[in-house]
Amino acid sequence: MTVTSVDKDLDNLTLTLVADFEAPVAEVWQLWADPRKLERWWGPPTYPATVEEHDLTPGGDVTYFMTGPEGDRHRGWWRVDAVEPPTSLEFTDGFADADGKPVADMPVTTMRMRLTEHDGGTRMEMRSTFDTREQMEQLDKMGMTEGLKQAVGQMDALLPG
Repeated sequence: MTVTSVDKDLDNLTLTLVADFEAPVAEVWQLWADPRKLERWWGPPTYPATVEEHDLTPGGDVTYFMTGPEGDRHRGWWRVDAVEPPTSLEFTDGFADADGKPVADMPVTTMRMRLTEHDGGTRMEMRSTFDTREQMEQLDKMGMTEGLKQAVGQMDALLPG
């Protein structure tokens, strides 16, 4: 299993996932940078993603939808805050309506992803920061923690070797 730890810090309103890969940083980065690779792991196995827009530049947008087992679609968006290929990406992550517009009354999180060399491979740290404890608990009840673990668990199969 790729995921080595998941830490929920209710005091600091963060959820941190750490995963280790037996691949170089540049190859793990491509799983974020290439929209066709991103859609093969962003989302739990039963909710595969389809990336519609993918602009990993500061101020850029990533839009996508996940399709559930019954054909139901769940849309989301990222607004890229900062990017330093091939080691870091920061973005705001939110829910979108059927037209792809942000849903105002749903929680928004800030995600910071860092890739570092570790034990001959790569360590990825994904830290989600929430605005309130209520938002953090709401997203957790919606399955965010388990869904994130399942999604990241799919990354190894996409790496060479």
